[in-house]
Amino acid sequence: MNKVVTIDSPARPRSRWLWIGLPLAALAIAVAWIIAVNPLQGLSNGAPAVEKLTFERVVLDTSGLHLLVRAGGSEPMTIAQVQVDGAYWQFTQDPPGTIARASTAWINLPFPWVLGETHTVNLVTNSGVTFEHLIEVAVPTPTATAGQLKLQGLVGIIVGVLPVAIGLMFYPALRGVGQSGMNFLLALTIGLLAFLLVDTIEESFELVGTAAAVFQGPVMVVLAGLASFLVLMAIGRRRGTPTGLALATYIALGIGLHNLGEGLAIGAAFVAGSASLGTFLVLGFALHNITEGIGIAAPMLKERPPLWTFAGLTLLAGGPAVIGMWLGSLAYAPQWSALALAIGAGAILQVIVEVGAYLMRRNQKGIDAFFTPPVMGGLAAGVAFMYATAAFIKV
Repeated sequence: MNKVVTIDSPARPRSRWLWIGLPLAALAIAVAWIIAVNPLQGLSNGAPAVEKLTFERVVLDTSGLHLLVRAGGSEPMTIAQVQVDGAYWQFTQDPPGTIARASTAWINLPFPWVLGETHTVNLVTNSGVTFEHLIEVAVPTPTATAGQLKLQGLVGIIVGVLPVAIGLMFYPALRGVGQSGMNFLLALTIGLLAFLLVDTIEESFELVGTAAAVFQGPVMVVLAGLASFLVLMAIGRRRGTPTGLALATYIALGIGLHNLGEGLAIGAAFVAGSASLGTFLVLGFALHNITEGIGIAAPMLKERPPLWTFAGLTLLAGGPAVIGMWLGSLAYAPQWSALALAIGAGAILQVIVEVGAYLMRRNQKGIDAFFTPPVMGGLAAGVAFMYATAAFIKV
């Protein structure tokens, strides 16, 4: 007896779109009904809505104080009164009215702030909830003048570009190293990148702790870092495992993204009134970054790249510090700084994986390559140097 075999034919294009559209339409109707009818209203016990407010930026100029705030509560909220140092002040709000959930508004006060003094600002909502922000050291917020941008650019060059260039200048001296020396340098690169990875993750989680809850800071950091790692791994492996100049470019990219975060930190420190610490920050960051140039040079020691390649790698690794300096001083926001650092963390992790794979291939020992004296010494030296120089910038 012959068996009849039936093969399910694929859905026709029109019917496929129909079965996609029907559930979406049902979802839209359900959402509209919930918003219009509010069936949960009967469960309310009369408690006031949860109110949350995050201070994202504070600008001090000749006209007074200007605070950028973001609402994060369950309902729109209204700023009813503003106190500065315990006294009530008239204020204007832009845009005026209630602040919708996840929206921002500028609170402007004609307050005669005093240079170098500490001021406490309290925002009072119409329900009586207060939100406090401390201005530790009152200094005028930098403006985007040509002179100010040049000065910040110079600091960014000293912090990012100069130390990377100095590190790359060791390239001719490093070309004569043997197998053990090469292993030491590659391990040194992994060690300094591992320290940068931990430091970057720590800074990003610290920043999202001050950001509005609506951004779901820890989740955003993890997802952004993972996405950055996967995207760069996919790009890097398109033409096989990167080596030589290609690997050096990825190292420079990962370091550049990290230096973007460092530039943001320095720019924000100056805006927050930490100008007195500026010299220690700048010198510390510069010393901290010298080994990064050596790490970039390590995969290229068997090649003879043209001179312009070194200039390009220097700009790729150190140039973002200048951009970060400008952004940190002119348009700083904790959630975007954390996002930049998270992307940098993913890039650094990708570079660690690729340099580690390159080290194992060169020695043809697999994971055992990491347990040789030159490699262990390089890992320890990279982490130790970065840890020691970090003391200058942890203020």
